[in-house]
Amino acid sequence: MCQKSQLAKLGLFDAKVPRYTSYPTVPHFSPLVHAAHFQSWIGQIPKGSRISLYLHVPFCRNLCWFCMCRTQGARSDAPISAYVDTLKQEISLLQRHLPVDVTLSQIHWGGGTPTILAPEMVRDLAEALAGLAPLASGAEFSVEIDPNEFDSPRCDALMAAGLTRASIGVQGFDATTQQEIGRQLSYDRVAQVVAMLRQGGVRDLSTDLLFGLPHQSLEQIRQSTRQLLMLSPDRIALYGYKHLPAMIRRQTMIRSESLPKPEDRIDLFNAARVLCLEAGYQQIGLDSFARPGDGLIQARDQHHLKRGFQGYSDDPAEVLIGLGASAISRFPQGFVQNAPSTARYMAAIAAGGFAAARGHDLTDDDRLRGEIIKALLCVFAIPKDRVLAQCPGQETRFDALVSQACAAFPGILVKTKDGALVTEEARAITRVIARHFDAYEAAGGAALSAPASPAA
Repeated sequence: MCQKSQLAKLGLFDAKVPRYTSYPTVPHFSPLVHAAHFQSWIGQIPKGSRISLYLHVPFCRNLCWFCMCRTQGARSDAPISAYVDTLKQEISLLQRHLPVDVTLSQIHWGGGTPTILAPEMVRDLAEALAGLAPLASGAEFSVEIDPNEFDSPRCDALMAAGLTRASIGVQGFDATTQQEIGRQLSYDRVAQVVAMLRQGGVRDLSTDLLFGLPHQSLEQIRQSTRQLLMLSPDRIALYGYKHLPAMIRRQTMIRSESLPKPEDRIDLFNAARVLCLEAGYQQIGLDSFARPGDGLIQARDQHHLKRGFQGYSDDPAEVLIGLGASAISRFPQGFVQNAPSTARYMAAIAAGGFAAARGHDLTDDDRLRGEIIKALLCVFAIPKDRVLAQCPGQETRFDALVSQACAAFPGILVKTKDGALVTEEARAITRVIARHFDAYEAAGGAALSAPASPAA
């Protein structure tokens, strides 16, 4: 990796860049793309396609201050039950519009806290989804687990529904740091839940750690990483905390002066990274690590690794349908997001229509730039043949964009006979390079940009 002085000259510590879980990024979605587009694009899914589903449960018993997800508090089960009923209505509506012979490649429940659902709610939703479309061979069903909202009945309900992967947002085990971010979660509790899941038959375990948290020290993140490695997760994501109190009101509880400096964030990331690599994990893209044999490694090596709203993915599906408030759908034609407000989402579904409220209709230029950005973040290169396979007829435009970027980052983004390559020591600034290809950032910037740390 480049020395800090070199990274500073390249603008890494001053840059604010998107995470690029989509292109264009969500702040550039428009209300001109709405439910009519969603319904039309659903109808254009080829018969026999594999599709994936994302189901959003926004509720939490307690709201962590660091979180940027679309969440809301719930002190009783009444609003949760009403929301589940609406989800079932949305699933039924979707079923009437899906083409025949569609199968489900991946199903992911996110939040919020999906495990806030009572066991009977889990069973109801699973039954509704089972009626939507059959599972494809080797399909994955993953759920985000809050260890503080998990017990044997919930575990049994999820296992009966076919759970194959559990995802636990650990973030960190240090009690002092947890207090600074409004969170309480012990290592012992996480270990109990992991044991429960493994005994129940869960094949795969994904976990998250955060760096850049208040008062976080190198020893703290090393200790949290060591403890996490003791649980033998199959995947580890090292995400950088993104401090945007002007937009995320709960983050005002976190004092800006308590946060590590941008140049210290790199040290925190690398401290955890080294331990993951020493434990035998392989790095995937910017921020993820997987055990040998994991699907992410196979996807990377076979050139079909993807990056989306849940991070890096080996999902082969071209279509992702989002269910629930704020959920985002991805189609070859573009993106559509449901109304973020739970009330607006539920009202739209109750009225008999889809709840899509904004999105983006992709142009050919969007597709080309998006493929380039995806390649950079997945393999630190821009392979011309694979990009143009997805964007036929754009070779001249591709050559111009890549030449301009190589000139802007001399010795860092290097032309090759196959396209271009980010030098290994400069991979920390890959998102800064990706931003060079972002026509929307150049036109006015995105609201939800993050510090350009090594991880997204």
